[in-house]
Amino acid sequence: MADAPYLAFGGEPFFHDLVADFYRGVGSDPALRPMYPEEDLGPAERRLRLFLIQYWGGPTTYSQERGHPRLRMRHMPFPVDEAARDRWLGHMRAALDNRELPPDLDAQMWQYLESAAHAMVNVTPPGWVSQP
Repeated sequence: MADAPYLAFGGEPFFHDLVADFYRGVGSDPALRPMYPEEDLGPAERRLRLFLIQYWGGPTTYSQERGHPRLRMRHMPFPVDEAARDRWLGHMRAALDNRELPPDLDAQMWQYLESAAHAMVNVTPPGWVSQP
């Protein structure tokens, strides 16, 4: 774990602050807030924080408590369209900007977050036609 990106980012304090900033944005976003059915965003905040910590090489508390992440499956009950994805990314970008990471670490984190957000889209855009 000594070479894990988790430590390069700053360990648990980095992820705590990143996710707390993100959820402050989500909590006041009228388009995203309804996707979080719990009245208190604290449990969702904790799950995301533990997931990111584990993903980046930190403690595996997320899997110990919840099993395999199964991100796409866990997000299927919520209609995630491109607009929701973009709003999510906007709040995450603001939270990441508040961390003032070195450019290489910022790019590494942002590449993952963008990729993950795109993978969560589960609503077909209007007018979309599948090609054979």
